[in-house]
Amino acid sequence: MYIMGAQRLEKHVNRVDALNVFPVPDGDTGTNMNLTIQSGVEELRRSKEETAEKVAAVFSRGLLMGARGNSGVILSQLFRGFAKGLSGLQEVDGRQLAESFQHGVEMAYKAVMKPVEGTILTVAREAAAAAKRAARGASPAEVIEALVHEARKALDNTPNQLPVLKEVGVVDSGGQGLVYIYEGFLYALKEGIVPEETGEPEAVSEADLTFGQAREEIHHIVNPADIQHGYCTEFMVHLSPAMDFSEVEFREKISSYGDSLLVVSDDDLVKVHIHAEEPGDVLTFAHKFGLLDRIKIENMRLQHKEVLRKQEERRQHASEVEEMTEVISTEPSSLPPQPGQPRAPYSIIGVVSGKGIEDIFRSLGVDTVIKGGQTMNPSTEQFVKAIESCKAERVLILPNNKNIIMAAEQAAQLVDIPVAVIPSKTVPQGMSAMLSFDPASSLDDNKEKMSASLAYVKTGQVTYAVRDTTMNDLTIREGDYIGISDGEIVASGSDRCAVAEQLLGSMTEDGGELITVLYGEGVKEAEMDGLEQKLRADYTSYEVEIHNGGQPLYSFIISVE
Repeated sequence: MYIMGAQRLEKHVNRVDALNVFPVPDGDTGTNMNLTIQSGVEELRRSKEETAEKVAAVFSRGLLMGARGNSGVILSQLFRGFAKGLSGLQEVDGRQLAESFQHGVEMAYKAVMKPVEGTILTVAREAAAAAKRAARGASPAEVIEALVHEARKALDNTPNQLPVLKEVGVVDSGGQGLVYIYEGFLYALKEGIVPEETGEPEAVSEADLTFGQAREEIHHIVNPADIQHGYCTEFMVHLSPAMDFSEVEFREKISSYGDSLLVVSDDDLVKVHIHAEEPGDVLTFAHKFGLLDRIKIENMRLQHKEVLRKQEERRQHASEVEEMTEVISTEPSSLPPQPGQPRAPYSIIGVVSGKGIEDIFRSLGVDTVIKGGQTMNPSTEQFVKAIESCKAERVLILPNNKNIIMAAEQAAQLVDIPVAVIPSKTVPQGMSAMLSFDPASSLDDNKEKMSASLAYVKTGQVTYAVRDTTMNDLTIREGDYIGISDGEIVASGSDRCAVAEQLLGSMTEDGGELITVLYGEGVKEAEMDGLEQKLRADYTSYEVEIHNGGQPLYSFIISVE
């Protein structure tokens, strides 16, 4: 079921991406859901578990660590709850299966601060309710048949629940992705039922192929000789039934064997990730608690050399889009301290795209940069590894994109040091938050002050339309430039500088003091000079700052404060 569901989603990932409501080149719901579910499938392929409970738990853990974007995090929570519903079950009947889908819905709703009807949550909820209604005396295949039927029906109704979907003429993208997964379940269970489509998967562009490389491991550019604990050691412990296990005590004791420790326990199973110099000693210690499974030990010094070799190959053949592949770059000051050195009081992680924007955030005090944003959402695991690399007493995260906040918050729950996520939805908001950071204040105080600062900045973006549409009384043609003010399209046209001027006019209706323009890839210096002269002439009461952000996809990112 899981594998067939993943395959069906993967075949239609481009279509799910294309259902993005805005006609902008960053519809990545399908990509995020696909990368998330593929992470779960990879865990399954490495596993030898066969019972319903264990298979569901393995799949759930894979999704949890691989979750990307809001859609990926919600998907991981759906199947985390689904797995909880199968606890203690070796086999599942129709009623138990239906109840597990309901458990998944409940957990997914808890993960979302303000659930909105007409989304993936609605599709999941109504489908689970139909499965429960059909469950009495029904087989698992019959339950899934009812689940799929109602999921399709709920999906078709999403435009009636979200006006913006009806205005654009599409169904909810996350809901569509979930329907594809559920349809895969049905094809796996119902004899004689096969996908209606045949032939090759939907065409995948060169850019899509590049985006698919985002699952790569995160590696830091350091001297291999500086690696203190050279073996990346991962394993699972099947806890002995008589064991009185304390995750806190286990984590504290095993931490003495190395660093970059991650311990996640789930009932009778513990997953451990640690960088150790003597991995045999780690396994000997852990074996006291139960049977060891899925042991993986990698020599990071040799691995690092191979990564650098591959990175050099990619640099030689990389396209412009490949430069957006997510990696973490770390300043020397934030590398792991040498023995005896104290931990830094704070470390700040920021998600950005564009060399100029990265330089700005570093100048404002950000230590670790995850390259990402629109179209490239970091996974939960990438945030976990970034947090572990900081070696600080406290960590602050600036997602700078609304679709990244949930993955960052999920990662914060998986580490054993205090982490605060500042809910910055745009690059200008992240810059504003950094100006409010006080290294002498507590984590809670900084979170409060930095979060409050987000309300004092307006964000505008100029990008291009990927399809014809009509929105907010604007007729938009494919290839036109569009101006977006805090999520709302307010201008469109064939000249991006003219669109930027229209956008800024809308953003300054309520006044302000400072205008900042970050221009992106493809904007020529002469073009920018002309726009700058116009802005300085038209906005004499404002301070105007112009910076080369180097960001892809967005010609201009504009803020008014």
